[in-house]
Amino acid sequence: MSPLRDRTIATVGSGVMAEAMIAGLLRGHQVEPSQIVASHPRADRRAQLERDYGIRVCPSNVEAVESADIVVLGIKPQMLVRVGRELAGQLRDGQLVLSIIAGATTTALATVLHHRAIVRSMPNTPARLGKGMTVWYATPEVTPEQRDQTSTLLRALGAELSVDDERMVAMATAVSGTGPTYVFLVMEALIDAAVHLGFPRHIAHDLVIETLEGSTLFAKSSGMHPAELRNMVTSPGGTSAAALHELESGRLRTVLSEAVWAAFRRTEELGEQLERQAETGQPR
Repeated sequence: MSPLRDRTIATVGSGVMAEAMIAGLLRGHQVEPSQIVASHPRADRRAQLERDYGIRVCPSNVEAVESADIVVLGIKPQMLVRVGRELAGQLRDGQLVLSIIAGATTTALATVLHHRAIVRSMPNTPARLGKGMTVWYATPEVTPEQRDQTSTLLRALGAELSVDDERMVAMATAVSGTGPTYVFLVMEALIDAAVHLGFPRHIAHDLVIETLEGSTLFAKSSGMHPAELRNMVTSPGGTSAAALHELESGRLRTVLSEAVWAAFRRTEELGEQLERQAETGQPR
């Protein structure tokens, strides 16, 4: 039996990630369309959500959350103070707020919403296909039942992982949240290199995509450390050894590590900015 049975879910700021969650929940038969209400300021977006998923829609954030058991915040970070002002005082003690807002700490959310039962989560873009990775942290006020509901909601996006230290959500933002960016850049670079060798671009594209997908599935199914997998295909004096020498000479590991740290620092900065804005009530 689904933990979401007889629960109403409101999505506020029903953008791409909220839509992915709606689609995943309905695809997995975790809820019925009648259990979901989505708010959005644009009439065309509301019409599209209603047409595609058969859910209820409304232009008002307050109207959406008033009868909801779970409120999913999918707004942009810069909208937190404005939307928070609308919802402050409208949320009931028994409601769960699930945030998928990048960088928004539970401190910022609690301050602006005047609410305590909050889950901060960080999904990534493959969630749009139900193949995402989401790391989440729940405040002490979130009940065991609400934690089960959160897990079910986030599994609609793919894999999910609960952590006891909120800072790990910021860390995950730099690794899994931003991770597709690193993969896409490597993908693009390999495709360009294949074109430079002489492949037509469409063939280069397919070669790289299938190689990356197959390598990821192999690593996942084998359970082996990446170093072991790399050693399996690196013969002495061979092509892999020559390529690895160039990558190591180019400080690939160091550059990737520095990129992850840069993303982490920016996440922390964004969180601090949102906390200040929530405290002062100023969106800028």
